[in-house]
Amino acid sequence: MENRRARPPARLSSRRPLVAAFLAAAVALVPGCSAESTTADASGGTVLAALPKAIPDALAPFYGQRPAWRSCEGAGMEEFECARLKAPLDYENPTAGTLDLALSRKKATGPGARLGSLLVNPGGPGGSAIGYLQSYAALGYPAPVRARYDMVAVDPRGVADSEPVTCLDGPAMDAHTATDATPDTPAERRTLVSAFRKYGKGCQADSGKTLGHVSTVESARDLDLVRSALGDEKLTYVGASYGTFLGATYAGLYPHRVGRLVLDGAMDPTLDARRLNLEQTAGFDTAFTAFAKDCARRKDCPLGAGDPRSAGRNLTAFFDKLDADPLPTGEGRALPESLATMGVVAALYDEAGWPQLRTALTSAMKDRDGNALLALSDLYYERDADGGYQNLMSANAAVNCLDLPPAFATPQEVEAALPEFREASPVFGEGFAWASLNCAQWPTPATSAPHRIEAPGAAPIVVVGTTRDPATPYRWAEGLASQLDSATLLTYDGDGHTAYGRGSDCVDTAINTYLLKGTPPREGTRC
Repeated sequence: MENRRARPPARLSSRRPLVAAFLAAAVALVPGCSAESTTADASGGTVLAALPKAIPDALAPFYGQRPAWRSCEGAGMEEFECARLKAPLDYENPTAGTLDLALSRKKATGPGARLGSLLVNPGGPGGSAIGYLQSYAALGYPAPVRARYDMVAVDPRGVADSEPVTCLDGPAMDAHTATDATPDTPAERRTLVSAFRKYGKGCQADSGKTLGHVSTVESARDLDLVRSALGDEKLTYVGASYGTFLGATYAGLYPHRVGRLVLDGAMDPTLDARRLNLEQTAGFDTAFTAFAKDCARRKDCPLGAGDPRSAGRNLTAFFDKLDADPLPTGEGRALPESLATMGVVAALYDEAGWPQLRTALTSAMKDRDGNALLALSDLYYERDADGGYQNLMSANAAVNCLDLPPAFATPQEVEAALPEFREASPVFGEGFAWASLNCAQWPTPATSAPHRIEAPGAAPIVVVGTTRDPATPYRWAEGLASQLDSATLLTYDGDGHTAYGRGSDCVDTAINTYLLKGTPPREGTRC
């Protein structure tokens, strides 16, 4: 799995539409930090160490930048401004080259005194923060928040408009995503490993040196450049899914510059890639169980009226049939098991997708029409109608494989772990386990390892966890909140990935109060 959405497992985001959030979850689910930035704690583990408060002389030119804002291009962009900033390719060697960071903002609308800039990140890794800002956050965040803050986004390095990493062209990506992700024979295992290797080589050929400098630590350091360029003394930030790991990393590196940080759908940086993927597998099983219980109460449920285990067996049997005989879609493409699985996983990110999933499964299982499930899979992979792909999956793998050592090094290690993954999820476990092998074929070695983030001295931070979140299990939020010295955990008892802005007045009121007044919710608040 290793991803914060899913390849079947590949990674995390919390954007609308529905699948952008999924990326954070699966095939590359791994956060990290550079070896130079950790220190040992009393138990022998590592803790992300804060950087010096003083700006190094070598970085002064970067910190002296100010954005040259201009109107963004495109229809409906009249209220948005865009700009670019330079960041060092390598913070340890600032003279070794630069890369461009893309920014966008929508100014505070008033009334009320401006509180500064509010940076947002939807997760992934690989989700476009600018896309999230322009399509949702700057329009859909609560009006009192938008009135008082300039809403700002920066695409992280390697993502979208910030020198994007690209691995394969459209036809090659079609072939890659259709690769059998549950190999049954030695030949199929070799094909899957070859697909992962080809993917990594494609990224290396396209991105060169940049591929080794898209880590979360480096993106967190970029956030501080952006904070300085905006003229803010401290960072105010809302991050979802993988965006919580990015925000927590910022807090660990710059605790003295933490303003108001909301970390929604939190990740736990102490977990290694194998455990992250295994726990995420269990998280999607929990989400499927909730979907199956809801489905069984409806006359049109394509999985039958039995209990969730029966529904899981029916879905697994359907996947097995697709493994041998992919469905037609009417789109000139077939629906194999791998794409059908991705379509189901995508819809499980949010309970709002359950009706669409029921319809898609009905069409596929009863009418032998795979088009609706294929559409869900395409949404997850960000494939457009012309067969082109956004760089979400490429950036997702690039960041995840740099942030943590691979979950598995060989196919034999995956095979040994299959019983545990199947126990975590009879429906998705096998595919998620094999997807976790992707980073073993990555051309750039990981620069990080599991670690704690404590951020001593930081202002109050709010960590948000949803009890039945499939992509970032609730225990991860508990773990991160227990590490951060100044964190308060806000719990949402519900389904879906992330909680802010998803219909809970209790959650929204608590976070709005924190962003506007600086007052975190009371410890133990549960919505």
